[in-house]
Amino acid sequence: MADLLAEAYERALELEKAGDVCAAEAWRDVLALNEADPGGAAIRLAALGEGETPDVAPPAYVAALFDQHAEVFDLILVDQLEYGVPMLARERLQALQLGPFERFLDLGCGTGLAAEAFEDMADNMTGVDIAEGMVEIAAEKELYDRLFTAEAVRFLNSRSADGEWDLIAATDVLPYLGDAAPFFHAVARRAAYGGVFTFSTETLPAEAFSEDGWRVTPHHRFAHDPEYIAEVLADAGFDMLDQVDIVVRREQGAPIRGHLFTARKR
Repeated sequence: MADLLAEAYERALELEKAGDVCAAEAWRDVLALNEADPGGAAIRLAALGEGETPDVAPPAYVAALFDQHAEVFDLILVDQLEYGVPMLARERLQALQLGPFERFLDLGCGTGLAAEAFEDMADNMTGVDIAEGMVEIAAEKELYDRLFTAEAVRFLNSRSADGEWDLIAATDVLPYLGDAAPFFHAVARRAAYGGVFTFSTETLPAEAFSEDGWRVTPHHRFAHDPEYIAEVLADAGFDMLDQVDIVVRREQGAPIRGHLFTARKR
């Protein structure tokens, strides 16, 4: 089955890159072979306008994507794609005169870029990532006091997430979530009263969004309407402290625009 799935995936990818009209059907074949969707077929169908937009990227797809690139993640993301959101988040926290913090929770910690940025701003650091390979790389840096391999919402709702945090970061999580409400509410349950929540999103022109407030981009990630984010964030129990326009990273040399939000648990 694994070989069959790999062949179907490669065929669909080749058709999509060639602009072939048969690409959508090929991605449906991939999805039919494995409903867990480690190839991200549902996301690709949505990007092609040939399928319903899922609420989130399939967890199996996100885990496989990041495990595949774990060893070269920092090189690709920082050096080639010019990703610097964790340091931008640090700068905003300092500009807002927030911190120092006692307990820091890094959701979607990856290889530990946020831990490097916030190392001198928090006494205790916990990292969580869905990709085991990323967590292994993060552990090698010896910055976190605890590390967990888990999907973010599932972790926040589990017994492993004991206590509360006064700083929670999610600097590249929302691009893999369409519906932000379950995530924001889960974060709120683990944020201390007055705790700070900093996170990033990608965005598109306002007219590109549907009533849902999000859509899948051509790069197979979710973009969010900032008005939608503000509404759902408030509903979860946060007060907005700050919202700034940022360049999240570059894709094929072009800037991917987004927002960096800072909020406080009320």
